[in-house]
Amino acid sequence: MDTGELEVEGRAIIDRNRFMTLATADTNGEPWASPVFYVADGYSTFYWISSPGATQVRNIAMRPRIGIVVFNSQQEPGSDEAVYMAATACELSGAELDRGLEIYLGAAPFSRGPEVFRPPGQYRAYRATVTEHFMLCPQASSRPCPVHGRISDHRVAVQL
Repeated sequence: MDTGELEVEGRAIIDRNRFMTLATADTNGEPWASPVFYVADGYSTFYWISSPGATQVRNIAMRPRIGIVVFNSQQEPGSDEAVYMAATACELSGAELDRGLEIYLGAAPFSRGPEVFRPPGQYRAYRATVTEHFMLCPQASSRPCPVHGRISDHRVAVQL
C-alpha cells in the first residue's frame, strides 16, 4: 500500500467513525484520554461538545496541543485501522461558535438547541485544528521495513 492508498483509507476511517479519543495533559504533564463524539469539517477540523468542567477541557485551557486517534474499535486485531493526529484545540466563541454549532448541530444527533452551548448552558463547543496526520506503515513486520528500516509498528505522515 503506497502513501496515496493510505490517505484514501485515512479519509475513509474518519468518514466511517463518529468517536475520537482526545489525548490531553495538565500543567504537570499528567495524561488524560477522553472519547468524544465528533463532527469533522473536512479532515483537518473536528468539532465536539463537552462540559466546561470536564478534565480534557481544563487541560486544553492550559495546554492546547493535543493528540487525537480515530479508529474502528470493532476491527480485527492487527487491522491497523486508525488515524493519529497532532492538533491544537480551543473552546469556540463569537462567530467561530456560530460556525462550529452550525456544522456540529447539522450533523450530530443532539436534541437541544444552541442555547445550551452558551453561558450559563451546561455544554461548550470545541474545535481541534489538525497540524499533522499519521497512519501505521503497512510495511511493518518482523523484518525491517524496506522504507523506514524499523521492525516494529511505526507511523508515517500522510496528507488528508
